[in-house]
Amino acid sequence: MDIQSYAERVDKLNRQLRRLSFSEPVTHVYNPLDYAKSLHIAYCKLAGQSRPDVFLLGMNPGPWGMAQTGVPFGEVNFVRDWMKLSEAVGKPRNEHPKRPVEGVDCTRSEVSGARLWGWASERYQSPKRFFNQFFIANYCPLSFMEAGGRNVTPDKLPAVERKSLFRVCDEMLRWMVEAIQPTWLIGVGGFAEKRLAEIFGDAERYKIGRILHPSPASPAANRDWAGSVDRQFADLGISIPAAKNSITKKRRAS
Repeated sequence: MDIQSYAERVDKLNRQLRRLSFSEPVTHVYNPLDYAKSLHIAYCKLAGQSRPDVFLLGMNPGPWGMAQTGVPFGEVNFVRDWMKLSEAVGKPRNEHPKRPVEGVDCTRSEVSGARLWGWASERYQSPKRFFNQFFIANYCPLSFMEAGGRNVTPDKLPAVERKSLFRVCDEMLRWMVEAIQPTWLIGVGGFAEKRLAEIFGDAERYKIGRILHPSPASPAANRDWAGSVDRQFADLGISIPAAKNSITKKRRAS
C-alpha cells in the first residue's frame, strides 16, 4: 500500500465523516482516524509493507482498543510492546468523561483486541511475519456512545444515518481492498462478512469468509476463541502456523 496515497484517502474520509450527523441515543462520536491519525498511519505503514493474502475486516473501534490507538482491535499493550508503535494521540472533539482517550498510556485492556493480537503474536512472533499474510482493518472508523457511555454499534443506527455512513465506509473499503489486492476477504464476525458480501460478492477475484468475533459478549468466543479461529481458517484452506510463546504468555507469567 502506498502510504502517501492512503493518508490522502484518510483525509478525504475524515472530511466526509464530519458532514454526517447522528441522533440520540448517540451523544458522543469518536473518530480515531482524526485524533490518532499519526499512530494509525504508522500502523498502516507497518502492516502494508507487503501484499498480504488475507484481509481481515472488523466492525468499528472499541473504547479501549482502536478508540485509544487508531489501530484496528488496537489493544494498547500489543500496539506499544509488540508492534512498537508509540506515536502521540490527541483527544476527540467531544470526549466522554467515562471514555477518556489516553493513547498508549491507557491502562484499560480491550478483550477483543487482546484475543486477536494475542492469537497473532503466538503464531507469528513478529508483526512483520503476521503482516506478510494478513492485513486488519475496521469497516467503520467511528465509535458511537450513549450519554451513559454505553457503546452503540453501526448496525443499530437509524436507517437514514446508517445509509449515509455505509456509503462513505463502502467507498473507503473498496479503495483499500483494491490497493492491497488480497485473495481472501474475511469478516471478523457476521456484520463484517455481510458488508464484504454486499460490496464484493459479485467479484470472482475474491474469496469471502468469516471467523468468530473475539468479543466477550459472545459465549462461543469465551470458549477457546483462538482454537476456534485456527479451525475456521483450516476449514477455509488458509494455513496458520502453530502457536508458540508470546507476549501474552510472558505477561501472564510476570
